[in-house]
Amino acid sequence: MDVKERRTKYIDMKTSLPGPEAQRLLERRIASIPRGPFNTVPTFAAKGEGALLTDVDGNTFIDLAGAIGSLNVGHCPPQVVEALKAQLDNYLHPCFHVMMYEPYVALAEKLNELTPGDHAKKTFFLNSGAEAVENAVKIARKFTGRKAIISFERGFHGRTYMAMSLTSKVKPYKNGFGPFAPDTYKMPYPYYYRAPNGMSADELDAYILQKFDDFFLSEVPGEDVAAVILEPVQGEGGFVIPSTRFIQGVKAICEKYGILLIADEVQTGFGRTGKMFAMEHHGVVPDLMTMSKSIAAGLPISAVTGRAEIMDAPGIGEIGGTYGGSPLGCAAALQVIEMLEAERLLERAATIGTVVMERFGRLQQELSFIGDVRTLGAMSAIEIVQNPVSRAPDKELTARILQEAHQHGVIIMSAGIYGNVIRILSPLVITDEQLAESLDVLEAAFRACGG
Repeated sequence: MDVKERRTKYIDMKTSLPGPEAQRLLERRIASIPRGPFNTVPTFAAKGEGALLTDVDGNTFIDLAGAIGSLNVGHCPPQVVEALKAQLDNYLHPCFHVMMYEPYVALAEKLNELTPGDHAKKTFFLNSGAEAVENAVKIARKFTGRKAIISFERGFHGRTYMAMSLTSKVKPYKNGFGPFAPDTYKMPYPYYYRAPNGMSADELDAYILQKFDDFFLSEVPGEDVAAVILEPVQGEGGFVIPSTRFIQGVKAICEKYGILLIADEVQTGFGRTGKMFAMEHHGVVPDLMTMSKSIAAGLPISAVTGRAEIMDAPGIGEIGGTYGGSPLGCAAALQVIEMLEAERLLERAATIGTVVMERFGRLQQELSFIGDVRTLGAMSAIEIVQNPVSRAPDKELTARILQEAHQHGVIIMSAGIYGNVIRILSPLVITDEQLAESLDVLEAAFRACGG
């Protein structure tokens, strides 16, 4: 059935992708930009508003990718745009290291208040999630006087060298770019859908936590480890959701050995999971937290927040950066936080997740290639497999479903080390009608490609 015959109140596909104007721009892109930066849909944006994107050929899409989770408050939210215009009239970038400015202080105060834990905290700002990770590691090493850093299998922490060293997926992130930073190690992370046969979630948690504890006997002594870094929900790894038992177990091991716990909330933060930060689901307070993506409605800014005594370990001039904490990013972030509170977007995230889970949970009973449907708030994933017995990943079918959805006006992306997980990162401001229409299109793509 053609999408026009179903419901297209918001989607308006005037041409197949890429359209003529997009094709002209694509030729220029190929000639002038290296092939390395990937692109999800073969077209170019002209306008964004809320959960909608219109391209240069007049096609209007519902955006379920949200700039890879950077747009929890949507495209061009009016409050943020007005705050940016006001900031532009005052100053662009005096550089915090040259002359300080109040929005930097105000945003730091707000994050110190909002992040988990009632202890004294401090925050400083950078440009990207990877920079936040790099600096969290620097701070942890400085404070503890230790060198080793532990991350987890399937984890993603960025594309700079320390961040790549902590990242698990080889292709496309690490292949051919080594050598990587020394004194980095990886531990297993629970993936309940792919647990060994017969092993329950509790048994898998217990097995991994015991293996973690044994690591300090077989590989590196605990007193040499500065920090453990984890994503409370693995993002690029496939939206793998751990149990509270596992997260609390990792925290207990860190406390046992005096190791700092860094929560990488770059993708999970700012309401995505139905809490301001995903660690709140588990009742665990990290020592340090990294944030970026949806902090400022898509503007490049990131943050490291942590215990005050830890954050103060580096001396004057030992952390920072010319563009870190730009006034525009700070102004936008303060408005984003107001929007999340005023528009009750944390509750909205939970509602979105429930809608996705109900729709594709039902569809899972009908379509055998839907192996698993999982969600925490509005961080939702559908795992595509060859069959429900072998659970072998089906990357090719996943790619066909995505392409079909794109051609019918829904922007959506894959994830996972096998490339077989369809992830939903819609703006939290998506309306009920827009969500229903996009899921109609996605369901039709499932049926057309594999049903």
